[in-house]
Amino acid sequence: MRCLRTFAVVGLLLGILGGNAAGADPDVVAAEATPDPMFRNHVQSVLTKSGCNMGACHGAAAGKNGFYLSLRGYNDEADWMAITRSAGGRRVSTTDPARSPLLLKATGTVPHKGGKRFEVGSPEYNTLARWIAAGAAGPRETDARMVRLEVLPAKARLRPGDAQALRVRAHFGDGRVEDVTRWAKYSSANEAVANVDDAGGVKVVGHGEAGVSAWYLSRIAVAFVTSPYTNAVSPEVFAALPRRNFIDDGINAKLRELNLPPSPRAPDAEFLRRAFLDTLGVLPSPAETARFLGGTAPSAERRDALIEGLLERPEFVDYWTYKWSDLLLVNSARLRPAAARAYHAWIRRQVESNRPWDAVARDLVTARGSTFENGAGNFFLLHDDPRLMAETTTQAFMGMSVGCAKCHNHPSEKWTNDDYFALANLFARVRAKNGPGDGERILVAAATGDLVQPRTGRPQPPRPLGGAALPSGDTGDRRVALAAWLTAPENPFFAKSIVNRVWANFYGVGLVERVDDLRVSNPASNEALLSAAADYLVRQHHDLKALMREILRSEAYQRASEPLAANAGDTRFYARYYPRRLMAEVILDAYSQVTGVPTEFKRATGNGDNFQFAYPTGTRALQLPDSQVASYFLKSFGKPDRIQTCECERTAEPSVAQMLHIANGATLNAKLSDPSNELTRQLREVPDARQIVRQAYLRALSREPSADETSRLAAPLDKAPAGEKRAVLEDIYWALLAGKEFLFNH
Repeated sequence: MRCLRTFAVVGLLLGILGGNAAGADPDVVAAEATPDPMFRNHVQSVLTKSGCNMGACHGAAAGKNGFYLSLRGYNDEADWMAITRSAGGRRVSTTDPARSPLLLKATGTVPHKGGKRFEVGSPEYNTLARWIAAGAAGPRETDARMVRLEVLPAKARLRPGDAQALRVRAHFGDGRVEDVTRWAKYSSANEAVANVDDAGGVKVVGHGEAGVSAWYLSRIAVAFVTSPYTNAVSPEVFAALPRRNFIDDGINAKLRELNLPPSPRAPDAEFLRRAFLDTLGVLPSPAETARFLGGTAPSAERRDALIEGLLERPEFVDYWTYKWSDLLLVNSARLRPAAARAYHAWIRRQVESNRPWDAVARDLVTARGSTFENGAGNFFLLHDDPRLMAETTTQAFMGMSVGCAKCHNHPSEKWTNDDYFALANLFARVRAKNGPGDGERILVAAATGDLVQPRTGRPQPPRPLGGAALPSGDTGDRRVALAAWLTAPENPFFAKSIVNRVWANFYGVGLVERVDDLRVSNPASNEALLSAAADYLVRQHHDLKALMREILRSEAYQRASEPLAANAGDTRFYARYYPRRLMAEVILDAYSQVTGVPTEFKRATGNGDNFQFAYPTGTRALQLPDSQVASYFLKSFGKPDRIQTCECERTAEPSVAQMLHIANGATLNAKLSDPSNELTRQLREVPDARQIVRQAYLRALSREPSADETSRLAAPLDKAPAGEKRAVLEDIYWALLAGKEFLFNH
């Protein structure tokens, strides 16, 4: 009788709380009002939304108090067993659901260390109670599976202080649509613009754009909230914006939408220095600066000619070989020196020949043979495990981290634990045997072998992320199918990932930040532009130089870095060029270039205090083939160790150590005091103090000094006794080389 009385109450509550929670659309059913709650689709969503299977509760690796659930419900079968079969099956009572410990503890009716998770009679309570009363059935293969999640409204244009209630709908394979607003978990990608609460209520707090994501049963959907700036800008301003290519079209459209007026075009000197540093990692010489600034052709023509010249210079090969060596982890601490040299030489050949990026990726992923003869094979040796190869491949070529899915479904992406092991199994048949050289390995593809999925104890059928599984019994090299899927135009992440990396190099801020975090819940600042740039790269057959040319030629790239009052708050929509500190290697090379004193580099071994050999005199930091180099300066200024494929390894954060080293350290001061340096030549050959100051500015800042700068710096140099002129000139150069104008690209 107690069971009947309980469900009379539950039925009454359902009559009050059930119904069409989706509002006017009669085809949408509230998830909590579905007649037969399913474990997979309804019970799991209650446990997730209530926090029961989170890492701080029963979703922890060891569970809590003997009750273990998979994190966010990624393992339906195991969770059902834990609830209904472990602890002697005492957690649920199908004959008297209201007395089920699962409900008693969650409602705080009996003591529960996790506290009250929901109220008696709430939709959460009713869903679990009805499931228990119906027999607490487990997940079935015939259960309808969700095929799509959507958030409404998909786009909203609001002002600070406005609120917007989101609605989330789950579309299932059997045609049913459920309103799951109550059960979704929410997050904002830009909380400086919009916040979102647990119920899907959005509150706008600033100007700009924010992506608000909803997560439900391992699916994610994103809505965009746009909050335009309140600038008084005439529509004619945007109508008259100059454009050079599709990049300007995309950026100008977003600026118009946000009411952000762009800064004007940068002066020629500013553009010259910027383009050299972003493309080559070196400063223009005084002669190059004078020639460019003194040219008689129109500025646009001179800039186009400069861009073409930069893309063909040998320093371009040095710079981009170094950049891709960071990404691909050329590091003799993890490879034998000969293998590291072969790996670096292979990357350099790809850059030198302007090899299409998709071909580079295919060769790396499918490499076989000697790792000395085919340097690409060292990519596999660095990650001699199918799981590590899966993680590094997706991080390097898709800008996506799948490591979380190794233990459970990804908490902020759609990839599941099964997806992870299906991907990793594509690398399970690669074998390596010793070659004749020291550290040489021979890579071969075996016809058999599989990686076991720990959750099931069986191999997961090999399958790329979101792709089709390979036919059973296929004995070919599985990596060939992986490479074809990875580089296919249909793969939404491959082209976007490399576009985003190149974009961040030139514009200072990626369309997606961080640049290797391309997940659905971290949308781009301009999704349409990212797609357009990726489509352009595909049409250009993955020619990275073609993309770089369009970037360099765009009006957006050539804007001044000086903000307007109306766009000073912009940090991601490209209303201006964003200044940022130079890479550690670029700063060090620039010190050598300006002073005329090369840096001596030695390869570090062990803890960095031992040296195996010195690199030839004149080797620049951007020409180093290995991350194992003994340099306090590079270490202090954020050079990556190339241990993991992550942009987070490199840092441009300022520190006290950096300031002290510039002020008192040997790196800069020794170059300034070197008797054979450029300062000595100037004092000997240039008698006019004003000309010396001019040369200093051209060498360090790639511009002419103003009249005021010239007079202020030339005066103490003129007045100094002959024996003190050297010290004065060293101070002038130090002031230029320690200042923000030098240390930042702008």
